[in-house]
Order: sequence, then C-alpha cells, then structure tokens
Amino acid sequence: MGLTNFPNGVSSFGIPVIGSGGVPATKGNVFFVDYGSGNDNNKGKSPARAFKTLAYAYTQCVTNNFDVICLIGSTTHTLTSMLTVAINRLTIIGLDGSPGRRYGQAAKVTIGTTTDALDIGAIKNTGVRNVFQNIKFSSSNAKTEGLYTVVEAGEYAQYNNCEMYLSSQLTVTGAAELACNGDSAEFNNCFIGSTIALLSTAVIRACVNLSQELGGTGKNAVDVSFRNCIFARKAGHVNNNFVYGAEAKSVKRMLLFEDCTFWNNILGSTMAEAIEFGADLTDGSVLLKNCVALNVTGIASTGQGVYGTAPAASATGNLAVAQT
Repeated sequence: MGLTNFPNGVSSFGIPVIGSGGVPATKGNVFFVDYGSGNDNNKGKSPARAFKTLAYAYTQCVTNNFDVICLIGSTTHTLTSMLTVAINRLTIIGLDGSPGRRYGQAAKVTIGTTTDALDIGAIKNTGVRNVFQNIKFSSSNAKTEGLYTVVEAGEYAQYNNCEMYLSSQLTVTGAAELACNGDSAEFNNCFIGSTIALLSTAVIRACVNLSQELGGTGKNAVDVSFRNCIFARKAGHVNNNFVYGAEAKSVKRMLLFEDCTFWNNILGSTMAEAIEFGADLTDGSVLLKNCVALNVTGIASTGQGVYGTAPAASATGNLAVAQT
C-alpha cells in the first residue's frame, strides 16, 4: 500500500521517488494542476485528472495539513488575479525534469495586467512554513498597484530554485521582483531580476524591496537569508540597484546574503551601489558572505549597516575585477 494518496504511493518509507527536490512525502493531499489540459471539475489527484488552475487548487487545500500542489511543467499557469497564500504548511512545486534550475523552470506562474488595485503581485504569501519550489514567477502587470511579482509577508517561508521576473514597471520607483517583508524567510538557489529589461531612468527599482509594510500593516523583513542566489539587472542609470529599503528599520535583526552574485549587464550603466537604504539601519544588519558584484562601483555606503567578509563591503570590496 502506498504511503500517500497517490496510486501506489510516491515514496518508499518517506523518501521521494520523483527526483531530487521532487514531490515530498506527506500526510496531506497531493493535487495536480495542468493549465493546458486540466479541468477544475476534476478531482485533481493525478496528472490525468488534474485541475486547470492554481487558484482553484489552492481552494481545495487545508491549512496545517501539509498539502502539496504540483504544477505540470509543460504549460504556463496563468493567474487572473493575485493569489494570496494565507494557509499554513502548504507546498507548491513545479514538476521539472531538472529540479535544480535557478532560472528557466518548466513550470511558470504568470499574471498580466489586471483591474483590481489589490493585485500588487502575482503571488502573495502570508502563511506559515509554506514552500515554493521549481517555479518561475513572472508579472507583466502594468496597473499602477502591480509593482511586484512575489510578495513575501509570511513566516518561515522557503523558496527553492525559483525565478522571479517583473517585465513591467521599468521606470517606477519602488517596483521590484520581490517585495520582502517575511519573517525568517529563506531564498535558496533563486534568480531574481533580469539582465535583459533595461531600467531607463534614475529610479530605485530594485530586484528586492525591503521597505516596511509592502506586504501589509506591521510587516517587516526579519531574519531573512538568500543563499546561492543571482540578482540580475541591466541598469540604465548610476542610481539603479539590486536591493533597497526605504527606512532605517527596513531590516530587523539579520539579513544574510551567502554565496550570492549581483550581476549588472555590462551593456548597461555602471551602478553606484548594489545595496542601498534610505537611512542607516538601526534595528538590523546586512552581511554578505562570499558574495561578488559585477559592473558596480561599490557594494554599499559606509555606515548603512552592510558588512562583508574578506574583503569587507566598501567602495572597493566584493567587486569583480578584470583578471590578468
């Protein structure tokens, strides 16, 4: 007998059999979504009987039940409004032949221009211990409020092998691929931004915006970590950057960048700083551990609360240099 609700099970004594980083063994429900050939009148319990939309599959999940939503990787999963993930302990995973991708994932979740002012992103997480894996999130929303692709405002969320891309709002200050107000959120092996889309003006249009309450009242980036991530830009002005927070309290306690790359397309303008805050941090610090930046003059301004390791974050530290 299988150990899950899959026919014949998807695991052997708790070990997943659908690839490394694949569908986890769970006591909860496992639902499949296939935007290309699924139907929301199906039961969703197998690829052959998949739901059509991610939004509907979410309504079938139960909080704290460790449910899993599997997105078929041969189709783009289109949202007509922002999906708010408010339940806890949910995993949304893209089925990809190579689960270790940082970009170009086969399972794509996207949103276009909408009419609702509440659609600030494609997906907004406010739940606890939710996992997003092997997914490309993208937004082309041109509505004034559609400033982000992913809005993280939950607790202990984890994003593994995800790409985040915002193709619109290229001249809008404050827009970003990721609005990060999560408490203890982790981003592992992710690709955030684009080396193609040119930021044509002097806007602060970062890959990651840490400003307070983007995700709701009282929301703040607390103990957040990025590991082995690439932040990508094609700057059109010296004032463009990768990471930004407007306030002195944009970061609480810890913000860690470990083994990360800040890549500004060499065809774009050289950035002055990779990481910038509107005021010197008072409630937290930023640490860059084994990170590097390209086509950037400096990592951050002295005194803002940004630190580095061998060399320290400064006008000359952690920068890529031409080899001889």
